[in-house]
Amino acid sequence: MAALQPRLEQRAALLRVIAIGSSMAAMVALLDPDRIATMLGMLLVGVNGYSQFFAIYVGVRLATAALALLAARHGDQPILGDITAWFILAQPAGRLVAAFAVGLPQGLLLVVCGLEVIAGVLLLALRPR
Repeated sequence: MAALQPRLEQRAALLRVIAIGSSMAAMVALLDPDRIATMLGMLLVGVNGYSQFFAIYVGVRLATAALALLAARHGDQPILGDITAWFILAQPAGRLVAAFAVGLPQGLLLVVCGLEVIAGVLLLALRPR
């Protein structure tokens, strides 16, 4: 049981890093949506464009942060960390689908995609046995 403790602590630390990163991404998107959208190759047009941007880049990022914090606090319930991992991995999976139609993401978005893959896989690898 003692060998399990470091694994739980590492997973909880990673979940806290994910929560901080997701919260910061949401805050930056909230404060300067046009700049972030441009960096991501998007053009926000009209109320619906902004509404959709805020739903994804603020709402979903904050939900990810909250889920990661909840999972970090309840390490005895590994399913919460697993759900966080699959939620994070869904984003690069969607980008992979898009890659068949338009190609891989470029620049900063490719880096973000790589970080999402690393974070999601690490969370699953650190799952308590």
